[in-house]
Amino acid sequence: MKEVTLKIPENRLTFFMELVEQLGFEVAGELEISEEHKAIVRDRIKISDEIPERLLDWEQVQDNFQLD
Repeated sequence: MKEVTLKIPENRLTFFMELVEQLGFEVAGELEISEEHKAIVRDRIKISDEIPERLLDWEQVQDNFQLD
């Protein structure tokens, strides 16, 4: 069996998933994010909202990243 990864525009995802199901193809489950990880992200957002000066401006730091 072959596995295919597709990028589907958000506004077409529902239609695409219905089509795939009707055709009888196997669909891997959606990625689930644990409540623990959600809590970590929520805590970080809360801290950033409380202390906005801890954030870095993307325009100033984007060139510091080496993306290969």
